[in-house]
Amino acid sequence: MPEVRKRLPGRHSLFWKLAILLVGFCLLMIWLSWYWGRYIETRNAYLSAEAHRVLNGYAAQAEQAWDTGGRAGIDTWLTHIRQQEDVWITVIGSDLQPLGSAPLTRDQSQHMTFMRGIDWPMSTRQKAVPWLKIAFPGNPDAGSLVIELPQRFKPGRYALIGQMLTNVLIPALFTLLLCVGLYRLLIRPLNQLREQANAWRADRLSSRLSPQMTGRRDELGELNRAFDHMAARLHSTVQVQQQLLRDLSHELRTPLSRLRVACDSEQSLTELRERLRREVDGMRRLVDDTLQLAWLDTEREKLPGEDIQVVALWEMLVDDACFETCWPSRQLRCDLDSECWVSGHLNTLAQALENILRNAIRHSPPQGIVRLDGRLDGDDWLLWLEDEGGGIDEGDLERIFAPFIRLDGARPGDGGFGLGLSIARNSLRLQGGDLWAENTGQGLRMTMRLAVGGGA
Repeated sequence: MPEVRKRLPGRHSLFWKLAILLVGFCLLMIWLSWYWGRYIETRNAYLSAEAHRVLNGYAAQAEQAWDTGGRAGIDTWLTHIRQQEDVWITVIGSDLQPLGSAPLTRDQSQHMTFMRGIDWPMSTRQKAVPWLKIAFPGNPDAGSLVIELPQRFKPGRYALIGQMLTNVLIPALFTLLLCVGLYRLLIRPLNQLREQANAWRADRLSSRLSPQMTGRRDELGELNRAFDHMAARLHSTVQVQQQLLRDLSHELRTPLSRLRVACDSEQSLTELRERLRREVDGMRRLVDDTLQLAWLDTEREKLPGEDIQVVALWEMLVDDACFETCWPSRQLRCDLDSECWVSGHLNTLAQALENILRNAIRHSPPQGIVRLDGRLDGDDWLLWLEDEGGGIDEGDLERIFAPFIRLDGARPGDGGFGLGLSIARNSLRLQGGDLWAENTGQGLRMTMRLAVGGGA
């Protein structure tokens, strides 16, 4: 049973909406066809109001003829009425004998044993015309009019129309209503989604689906939210790439201008080569960092993780940093023990921590201390790197992670292109972690969140 329940659609699934719509449509169609068909058949079985008026009028005229002229009056009236109605007609008394002078034939006498009242239902399936007995309205016991129903009053004249309504028009109308329901439930949302996709195809990436579309709780709502998220990610990626391209072109202008000036100068060949080497190396690092940042921002799959001992990684990075910056290792301290293991991608984590370390060294005084520490926080390690560079304004704590942002004059030191912290944050987020900055009063604290490794 649990496996069967898992295969059933959820309570907000589109399946249940369609099932309720179709079942309701079928039940309503069956009930309405039955009810309306019965109503039409019943209405066609009774005489119309006009027939009641005319036939009751004939009965009143026959009663008046009997009261005023007796048998002769009845004969005169019958002669007159037979000129108007091409049907058999007579007037009988309570003993079922004619009140006029014309006797009844044997067949006519047999008809007298069973005659329909004017308010009785008439069969529309029999071809024989019924005979009606209509009592005198003033004195019913005195006599009755017996008349073969005129063809123009025969019920069922509109039976074909009723059948068309029951069997054609009503099903067609409700099928149209079903189509309207299906359109509102399925086709209209898909059309809006198609229009949105066409807008994105036309490079209108800022266009978004309406809250009514994304707020649905069925499969179409999930599809709409997925499309909207995809558009947001695509728009964000395009904006980042465009901004990176603009920033890269701006950053390349300065070294290219220096190269142009160097080429036009009177420097010696050795000095010119040294200048060219420095500028080309700088542009290469700029292009490499920009491409890496673009890849990190575009790549959305979480990087594969492995267990990493933070202390061992720190020692390797400290050796490289001391060699490059000539800082003594005693100024780069680690207060973590060997039990600090995290889960992450070794190369990207090493590069992120290296970028943070280089940034801390660059903005620290020559005798400053850079310290790595951390603590467990549930299933994560919180690692922070503190420097003594004086910190930055609170409003710039988030800006420093944007590409090509350099806070001139905010912290001592220079160098770099403003890409290191952006690369570090994106690298950690691709590993399921995060990076943020805080002021400590003496310097800046860069805090990293990483999952606990299995080697701990």
